[in-house]
Amino acid sequence: MAKVKDRRRTVFICPSCGNENPKWMGFCPALGCGSQSPLVETSLAPETKGRPGWLATEAADVVELSSISGDTQPRDPLPSMELNRVLGGGVVPGSVVLLAGEPGVGKSTLLLQLAQYSADKGQKVLYVSGEESPQQIKLRSDRLGFAGDGIMMLAETDLTAIFEKFDSIRPDLVIVDSIQTLYTEEESSGPGSVGQVREAGMKLLRWAKASNTPVFVSGHMTKDGTLAGPRVLEHMVDVVMYLESQEDGGYRVLRAGKNRFGATTEVGVFDMTEKGLADVSDPSKALLSQRAEGSIGAALAPVVEGSRALLLEVQALTSPSQLPAPRRVANGVDYNRLLMLAAVASRRAGLELSGQDIIVNVAGGFKIGEPAADLPLVLAMASSVYNCPLDPTMFAFGELGLSAEIRAVSQAQRRVTEAARLGLKKCVLPESCLDGLTVPEGMKVVGVKTLRQAVNAVVVRDRDPAPEAALELG
Repeated sequence: MAKVKDRRRTVFICPSCGNENPKWMGFCPALGCGSQSPLVETSLAPETKGRPGWLATEAADVVELSSISGDTQPRDPLPSMELNRVLGGGVVPGSVVLLAGEPGVGKSTLLLQLAQYSADKGQKVLYVSGEESPQQIKLRSDRLGFAGDGIMMLAETDLTAIFEKFDSIRPDLVIVDSIQTLYTEEESSGPGSVGQVREAGMKLLRWAKASNTPVFVSGHMTKDGTLAGPRVLEHMVDVVMYLESQEDGGYRVLRAGKNRFGATTEVGVFDMTEKGLADVSDPSKALLSQRAEGSIGAALAPVVEGSRALLLEVQALTSPSQLPAPRRVANGVDYNRLLMLAAVASRRAGLELSGQDIIVNVAGGFKIGEPAADLPLVLAMASSVYNCPLDPTMFAFGELGLSAEIRAVSQAQRRVTEAARLGLKKCVLPESCLDGLTVPEGMKVVGVKTLRQAVNAVVVRDRDPAPEAALELG
């Protein structure tokens, strides 16, 4: 008997970007990747005749762009306003949403609450669990306070069996937890490998588009903070959301890393409670209510996230170092940014930080990525160095340059308005932001050009004989 020729093709895939290479090349040669992970050998599924996918059997017609309707995608809004904010207004039919996060951050809890929201509206929800048994999920639903009517459980990892259930049940919403546990016999590698994750993601995407059914998929994060599996999974789905938290923070922040139906700058804030993830509609007020009066080394920073401004407290602690190289610890801010700010403040503004250990933290477990937090962060370090508290009604924002100049940032009016709503009375900001700024009644605005001006304006200490003057309004 003649042997059947194996049509499988072996390729080497980069686990970071998904780039395929026909032969072993050590590390990924793709430009812009820079991954230090070695290429992974995997076998591709045999090529099949025809056009696989969610398209109809007939060939698609060519359509002129001007003749296509410009109506927006229909959305199914959810009771959670924070989740709607990140999704762009609700769930789009036929979309594939990837929810990524570290183990224990609350991905399964959020997905189960999403299933409850849809089931309460009379929709048929199918929850595919590859990690937990239905009994374990039932215990979680009891803790969350709902029985689970309308939520059907399927404990399965074989994609063939899963799609058979999809076709027989025809659910209105599908939740898969998690994609790293799924496998197909068309791939010879084990579950969670590069080939299995990519194949499972493509099959789910095709089915979602063909059936016009939204699919939510959870994914694990690796130690370096990236999604486990190839980055090509992030490219093929419609929405990528990241659920973040610090170990000591009760708040959870949901960010959109990619969204084909909305903005990627929006964030949702949740509070982890006994009943699951609860919306925090006014996170600034919730954070300020926990602030200690007269605390040293703390400053308020208005940070713009999407369509909202958040008042976050940045904290700094300085202490004389006993080591040849002083320590720098950054929680919630970029470590390299902290090194730059400490060097500029020490060299250009007269703060003695070169021999100090510096520990920086953002209260509530939040992370700040925009440069508007440079000025309040340095003011917090100055408060710690001089051991004097800042005005509790003061907030600041501005980007710090290498020459210690304070540069303008965007949306200054929104930051000032949000702070005034919360009762703050004094603002330190770049002088160039004063043009066109409407100062709220009762607020004192201090415009500064240099870091030395800002420190002299807010830190009570023995000042220089002729300190640089700042421009004040209000």
